[in-house]
Amino acid sequence: MYDGPTSPYGGKLVDLVVSPRRAAELKAAAKHWPSWVLTPRQLCDFELIANGGFSPLTGFLSEADYDSVLERMRLADGTLWPMPVNLDLPEDLGAKLAPGASLALRDREGTMLGALHVAEIYRPDKAREAELAFGTTDRAHPAVAYLFDEAGPVYVSGPVEVLSLPSHYDYKALRPTPAELRATFSRLGWSRIVAFQTRNPMHRAHVELTRRAAREAEANLLIHPVVGMTKPGDIDHHTRVRTYQTVMSAYPSSTATLALLPLAMRMGGPREAVWHAIIRRNYGATHFIVGRDHAGPGRGRDGTPFYGPYDAQDLLKEHSAELGIGVVAFQHLVYVEERAEYMAADEVPDGARTLDISGTELRRHLAEGRELPAWFTFPAVAAELQKSYPPRARQGFTVLLTGLSGSGKSTVASVLQAKLLEDGSRPVTLLDGDVVRRQISPELGFSRQDRDVNVRRIGWVASQIARQGGAAICAAIAPYASARREVREMTAPAAGFVLVHLSTPLEVCEARDPKGLYAKARGGILEAFTGITDPYEAPEDAEVTVDTTDLSAEDAAQAILDHLRREGYLRDRAPVAGDELLAQEQGASPSLGAMRPLPASREGTTHASRWQDLPLAVTTGDRGRAIMQGGSALAKEEVRWPLPRSRSFADGPPPSTRGPVGEAPLPR
Repeated sequence: MYDGPTSPYGGKLVDLVVSPRRAAELKAAAKHWPSWVLTPRQLCDFELIANGGFSPLTGFLSEADYDSVLERMRLADGTLWPMPVNLDLPEDLGAKLAPGASLALRDREGTMLGALHVAEIYRPDKAREAELAFGTTDRAHPAVAYLFDEAGPVYVSGPVEVLSLPSHYDYKALRPTPAELRATFSRLGWSRIVAFQTRNPMHRAHVELTRRAAREAEANLLIHPVVGMTKPGDIDHHTRVRTYQTVMSAYPSSTATLALLPLAMRMGGPREAVWHAIIRRNYGATHFIVGRDHAGPGRGRDGTPFYGPYDAQDLLKEHSAELGIGVVAFQHLVYVEERAEYMAADEVPDGARTLDISGTELRRHLAEGRELPAWFTFPAVAAELQKSYPPRARQGFTVLLTGLSGSGKSTVASVLQAKLLEDGSRPVTLLDGDVVRRQISPELGFSRQDRDVNVRRIGWVASQIARQGGAAICAAIAPYASARREVREMTAPAAGFVLVHLSTPLEVCEARDPKGLYAKARGGILEAFTGITDPYEAPEDAEVTVDTTDLSAEDAAQAILDHLRREGYLRDRAPVAGDELLAQEQGASPSLGAMRPLPASREGTTHASRWQDLPLAVTTGDRGRAIMQGGSALAKEEVRWPLPRSRSFADGPPPSTRGPVGEAPLPR
């Protein structure tokens, strides 16, 4: 007799949503309570506590549960639970709360979603939490960076009452609660369900792996991707969901279903794998697929992986019986060219040629506009990715210039703006830190919190410009690494981001002191001044580092432009042919090199007529000869500029046209 999916973890599916009458009472009472707008991560946690995805949790962890989870990977009552789930608050709000108080929990629009009745207020040892929960204090780990740089210093726990679940306006039909998804499985008559966790687009290898898992478990398939928070830099969930919808047709009819999970991942490796299995059991799965380096965030600053490739599989297998869910473990699948099929890495015959594309390589393919190979992905998936992530030459980008006061940020930014406007490929916006303070943030002071708020505001505006295809140039001291990282995450990967560190030493900046600020800081007139009384955290992740001690603003801007060209964000304009030839003959290094046809108005014009009586002898190959002769090939072919250096002026240009190396071409 069919009895449906396995029971929820802990035996009962938690549901904290109160009746309409109770909701009205809580709303009325909340007029006298302090409020907290849940952060994106807290909002995900709140939703899964509320709808039973985190069963048996009925709220954020108490101090006893928190300590036990860190030390034993269990709640205080002994229930296996691997991940701390806390409501962290800022110092000022924590000071207003006491046991017995209530806190209104709201979304970013101010809608009240729930009430937390405070039972405990406690302060975590964050270094201990990082080491025990994630095995590291390295900020290269996303959860550790969040813990140290974003999470508040106060944790609050107590019973939670939920007025309503958070609203989602995208893919509403694909967002069932655990109870709703279980009802669907019952209606379909599915008693064995294997769940697949992913935070990436699905390609051919993923489809092959999930097919094999379903066969091995003799189960139907639940594609259950995370659409809450994933690793910074991951492809956005809207694009990913479109790829998931596309690949569903690759499975036999009525054997697989797609549902979305509003989880905020911690990238916690082995512990996270156990956590994911618990969540999938609550959603009705009987089996769970665990691949290589499940939920691993990659490598630390020293280049060492945070977790071993099969640590997650080992830990989950160890606790599988207690968790009440089957584990379907897989090695990494690679494409074996000779066989034209995917195989597990440990099954590949000796000497066989294998093909694979990593996430980094995939992003490079998209950035360069290269075609994704058919063995790797489905054409429809490639089309979705290319639609959302066009080549860099058609992407917007943000350039954030950071450095001490007096390092030249505003001047370099102004030069860069002028050069990009001259290029004309994108609209360009300059966001200077001082101007933004006057126009957008006049209420902010110079505490660390206020500085970070100002940088975030700059970054948010810049990200919107970049995501719409524009170029945003930001000039701000931005002294703290955490705020700069947030700005990067706001922009990437939907648009480009370049961090430029003007590394001009303090003594040079102070000697310049264009605004007299250093003198005021030394005299005690200015407090909290970066470099004197406040720290500056020099970037370790800057794409461009420039010391302006002996470098002009134009040269500093050129270094940034050169980086943008190397990375493919800028294409070079077609030159006026004769000027370009002369500039190169003089030894200049013109920044022109893209494949471009000459303007139609130049067709049929020879260099000799351009330079009057200047004789030319060129050895540039067929394309070059066609151009020199004014041939009709100009109308048919794109021409690479600059031309190869194997050409020469027969008698040299007249002395009056000669100039120092690097001078601009002659006036037209």
